[in-house]
Amino acid sequence: MSESSGEDGKWLDAHYDPVAGLRTFTSCVALADLSGDGDGRLVVADLGGGGGGGSAAMKLKVYRGTALTSESVLLDLPCGLVSFFMDLHEPRVPAVAVASGPCVYVYKNLRPYFKFTLPGLDVNTLEQDVWQQAREGHIDPPALKEMLESVRKKADVPLSGRSLHFLSLDAEHLEDFVRLHKQQPIKRQTVITCVATLKKSTADEDGVSCLVIGTESGHLYVLDPEAFVVLAKMALPAAPTTMDVTGQFDVEFRITAACRNGNIYILRRDSDKAKYCVELSSHPVGLLRVGKNVVVGTVDRNLQGFTQKGKKLWKVVLPAPICTMATMDLPARGFQAVLVGLANCEVQLYRDKNLVSAIKTPNAVSAICFGRYGREDGTLVMTMKGGGLMVKILKRTAEFRERDTTPGPPAAQSVRLNVPKKTKLYVDQTLRERENGPAMHRAFQMDLVRLRLAAAQAYAKALECSLSPVSSGPGRSLKMNAVVQGLGPSFKLTLNVQNTAACRPVLKLAVSFAYDDALYRVRNPFMKIPMLVPGLVYPVQTLVECTSDKGISDIIKVFVLHEEQSTPLLTAHINMPVSEGSN
Repeated sequence: MSESSGEDGKWLDAHYDPVAGLRTFTSCVALADLSGDGDGRLVVADLGGGGGGGSAAMKLKVYRGTALTSESVLLDLPCGLVSFFMDLHEPRVPAVAVASGPCVYVYKNLRPYFKFTLPGLDVNTLEQDVWQQAREGHIDPPALKEMLESVRKKADVPLSGRSLHFLSLDAEHLEDFVRLHKQQPIKRQTVITCVATLKKSTADEDGVSCLVIGTESGHLYVLDPEAFVVLAKMALPAAPTTMDVTGQFDVEFRITAACRNGNIYILRRDSDKAKYCVELSSHPVGLLRVGKNVVVGTVDRNLQGFTQKGKKLWKVVLPAPICTMATMDLPARGFQAVLVGLANCEVQLYRDKNLVSAIKTPNAVSAICFGRYGREDGTLVMTMKGGGLMVKILKRTAEFRERDTTPGPPAAQSVRLNVPKKTKLYVDQTLRERENGPAMHRAFQMDLVRLRLAAAQAYAKALECSLSPVSSGPGRSLKMNAVVQGLGPSFKLTLNVQNTAACRPVLKLAVSFAYDDALYRVRNPFMKIPMLVPGLVYPVQTLVECTSDKGISDIIKVFVLHEEQSTPLLTAHINMPVSEGSN
């Protein structure tokens, strides 16, 4: 056993077999104590094809430590595997259920114990009539094919597998197919897409559990663990691909199913039909429950968190497509997270939306399972797309701290504001606003109209009396600003005058000052301005001397006049600064 060469060094390399020849998925892998001695075993439903090929290569394999201890041949391609307690007998040894095609094979003590077959679906009556006519010789195979095509287009109930196979044949094989199958009864059978477990009456770890089966026809079946009869049947709008089950069947339970139409649905006790919950942006890859929230990975590289009611909490964009997902649960530490296997040969560990660990793998991961393996509670088992088997053990000293997380929003964002309590005055004002809302709104609108009127009147007066530093009269477009320089008692007053017209110059302008003779003395109280060329700024300067030593200041009014008009073109009020001293 060596220390992991990963970035964080939280894992120990326990075992790696690159030629194990395992072809499986996360839904077909489980860790279980099959002997009741506290020694966890790895149970794998191998899809075959890596070794001998064909149906003989599909096997149920059991690993103990690094050795393969048991193999059992599977009759059909497996789609799911779960371990569950089906009775209260001692010693407490779980059974293994393998879903293959339309059947569930139950193994107890690693031996075949029971086989449950899904109930048949309703057969189209028109399809039965057509095959009855073919059985009696009333129609030939080409006419049979034409009539079945018509039934498939018009009927609400889908055709059986036999009819669909018949429609896919060439013309030369139709007669042989009809002669071989026309005497057999028509059956329409669905297949299993996913399987899970549901506690029967208690939430204990070794409590009796029911099997929950999802089918291609869009139905969910809850099976009794002892008699293997259907306890409940629920319908979904589409075929479920993965699901999460929580609660107890006799008390209250909740089934969250991700379906092939890209939506997530919720079913509860005594509900025959699903309740619509979430419409995803892409098809789901995995669905897991972490605490009270649901984490979903989608094909478009998104990892999203939702509440039980379908409210979106967060979203993380991953660096590569998702291959598989699994839950990492450490009850002794109170730690729950999500393991995500990516196509870039990396397994990332997310706690909510924060990345807390990353593991490099030799190949892309096809299946992940975390739990008790052997005597170690924190064991991570991974199978590779090339058939390899890798086992890692979490260090007992490993800690997942906030410093390990990726940069995100500041911590202060999650701190609740210290909102003061509602005072009696606040409550009284709120009640007054509720009772007198229309009157207060009318008063506000009246005040707003008066304010607009006063502003319009002031603006009209400023334009009429030329009280603004900008003039836009006919034929003359002028602009002026003033600058005062100095500390006193002598100041330099500079007026920057500009002709803003497009092409017409302005002639015969003058500047006049109005001020208090007791406070100020202007060297040139009246000056003429030369011709103003459009676009240029002309500075007009004069000296202002403060004649008072009382430390007060006043306003100097500046008027820009035209020799042929008595009304000023521009007006400016200059607030003079207080003089700092005397000569």
